[in-house]
Amino acid sequence: MASLSNLIESWRKILELVRRPDNDEYKLFLKVILLGFFLVGAIAFTINSITVLVLNIAR
Repeated sequence: MASLSNLIESWRKILELVRRPDNDEYKLFLKVILLGFFLVGAIAFTINSITVLVLNIAR
C-alpha cells in the first residue's frame, strides 16, 4: 500500500502545479487541432482522388 500512497501523493503534487489554460491558449489549441484535421482530410482526399483516377484510367 505504500506505493499506492506514493502514487496518490505524486498525483496531488502534479494537480497543485497545473493551471487552467486561458482563452488565448484555448484558441491556439483549437487552431492547431483544426489545422491537423484539415491537413489529414486533404491528404486523404488527394490519395483517394489519385487512386480513383488511376483505377479509371486502367480500365
